[in-house]
Amino acid sequence: MSPVSVLNADGRSAFLIVADHAGNAFPRSSGRLRLNVADQERHIAWDLGIAGACRSLSDLLDTAVIQQNYSRLVIDCNRPPGTPQSIPEVSDGTLVPGNQGLDAAARRAREAEIFHPYHARIAAELDRRQAAGRPVVLIAMHSFTPVFDGIRRPWQVGVLHHRDSRLAHALLAELHRQGDLTVGDNEPYDVGDATDWTIPVHGEQRGILHVGIEIRQDLIARPEDQAVWAARLADALPRALARLEGDKERVSPLSCKG
Repeated sequence: MSPVSVLNADGRSAFLIVADHAGNAFPRSSGRLRLNVADQERHIAWDLGIAGACRSLSDLLDTAVIQQNYSRLVIDCNRPPGTPQSIPEVSDGTLVPGNQGLDAAARRAREAEIFHPYHARIAAELDRRQAAGRPVVLIAMHSFTPVFDGIRRPWQVGVLHHRDSRLAHALLAELHRQGDLTVGDNEPYDVGDATDWTIPVHGEQRGILHVGIEIRQDLIARPEDQAVWAARLADALPRALARLEGDKERVSPLSCKG
């Protein structure tokens, strides 16, 4: 199986959706990391519901989607390579037997087979659009667990940002405008160079508009729920972009976080 799938590659929208944890496939050689079936289906292995939500959003907005197909336990494509979180030996308190005691060569092999091809595909698409003078807006999609460490998370959706908060602030305003959501501003996670890859590398380093979106997993468990959330975002994202285009001061790099 290829580590990367591209949906609607010729989509006309300025938005480009990426999903780092869309799949939970395991290479044959990995022995499924000697995990039981239940653990292979848990959030530790992938972002439940996000692949379907991205497909529905792609249909509504005519956007391309680039998604990663292997389990985040094989290698996490939103973690800097070489960090402990990249190929975790323990995830959310669960021992990952197939990741114990890997040598440097084994780690580099996973990076070469999965991590680098996925990010090379994102970079190539961004290069292609920028070379053609097409506008491009990066949307990094994820999902999160309703309960973590025994604490129930109140947010239905989170908007993540770091140095450049232009699109995030506009999207927060549009999601609040919908009137029935508890929206997290850098909740339940935030973005940082030590813990993230996609936004710092593809968004911040290029200076393009970008945002991370986290949807709570119990809200996108079924295809019909995924369609509902896709419709919410298909309304909010273009409105957020239009809000920026109508506010030249916020679009200025001087308005970005330092």
